[in-house]
Amino acid sequence: MRVLAALWLALSAAGLAAGGAAAQSGPLRIIIEEGVIEPLPFAAPRFVAETPDAGEMADNVTRVVAGDLTGTGLFREIPASAHISPVTSFDAPIAYADWKAINAQALITGAVSMTSDGRVNVKFRLFDVFSGAQLGDGLQFSGSAAEWRRIAHKVADQVYSRITGETGYFDSRIVYVAESGPKDARQKRLAIMDYDGANPRYLTDATAIVIAPRFSPAGDRVLYTSYASGFPRVMLMDLATGTSRSLVDLTGNMTFAPRFSPDGGTVVFSLAQDGNTDLYSMRLSSGQITRLTNAPSIETAPSYSPDGRQIVFESDRSGSQQLYVMPAEGGEATRISFGEGRYSTPVWSPRGDMIAFTKQNAGRFHIGVMRTDGSEERLLTASFLDEGPTWAPNGRVIAFTRESAGAAGTAQIYSVDISGRNLRTVPTENAASDPAWSPLLP
Repeated sequence: MRVLAALWLALSAAGLAAGGAAAQSGPLRIIIEEGVIEPLPFAAPRFVAETPDAGEMADNVTRVVAGDLTGTGLFREIPASAHISPVTSFDAPIAYADWKAINAQALITGAVSMTSDGRVNVKFRLFDVFSGAQLGDGLQFSGSAAEWRRIAHKVADQVYSRITGETGYFDSRIVYVAESGPKDARQKRLAIMDYDGANPRYLTDATAIVIAPRFSPAGDRVLYTSYASGFPRVMLMDLATGTSRSLVDLTGNMTFAPRFSPDGGTVVFSLAQDGNTDLYSMRLSSGQITRLTNAPSIETAPSYSPDGRQIVFESDRSGSQQLYVMPAEGGEATRISFGEGRYSTPVWSPRGDMIAFTKQNAGRFHIGVMRTDGSEERLLTASFLDEGPTWAPNGRVIAFTRESAGAAGTAQIYSVDISGRNLRTVPTENAASDPAWSPLLP
């Protein structure tokens, strides 16, 4: 297919890897490992409104689909003003010559209809313009009118996947800490939004400071640390009901930095008691707690590997904050960070091949990635304060907190491609920090 071939050429020009693409007899599946020099041009003419009341919805769906794709930095939309041939019927033949003339390599057509009970139906097709062929079967998604953005994200995920060979990440959410008030008395509430900042809502009130939310693997629960009792305590929230409960009730001791195991059945966290901070795990079904580390140093910020066999964490056992990997059940830990500066907040990629981290060196903060053995370290960002990376569900993009300098410094959520390209602000109503990306929604 010409669309895929064109993207392959762009990736090759950037020095990227694609496994055996030219030799495959079936559809090409491109594994994107670095940035694309020239984004792939696509056209997304306004989806056809197939019922009289679907015009505005068709406009909205089309814009979200196009926005999702261009937001990746891998695609470039050809504006509607350049289109030669209008698409007035979903089933009309494609005038490939007209789309070739404006150099559209991919064409997305769609249709939107509204049912009498208020439901939205969206169908789409994806075409390789230069080969004159459709890429995959057409699909249709349906949902309530309130779910139209999710439907649009699902369309964009399908387009993204068919062209890149990767899973999409648009139909997902981010839980974060919404901040308000002066810096010396800032209120912090747990909030949740779509991956692109739309549909924000609060999960907690401002009566207690909350930090470090973390999604469950199913996306139905959130771990976080609350200061409601006066000291940090790990809490577990059910998103369906909005109810929270204390996960580890050890009066007088601090629990923090929680994270789920890949199967959702275990939580690993830090526990500070008797002047020492170590890592512990807890089986949610039984409440059984197991101590994983036993050292005079501070062990915190644990994160499981996707297969659940290992945990990466930060520790100052060597004299400064560094990253270590150990078996998930505890045992001997291996140091993996050896560059200059201090390392913290490691997070294992959902692909299992990389670890993202925060690095502080020479007065600057960075978001970086390295292989799981510590090799091939790369710094993706640099600023006054960048911290707390979280992976998109496909392991392609990282979101993090960036705080501006000065006494009134404001925290914002940013995202960046794992190549270090396409640094973007994730829009929020107020200051925001501590993002955690959900899995793809069901």
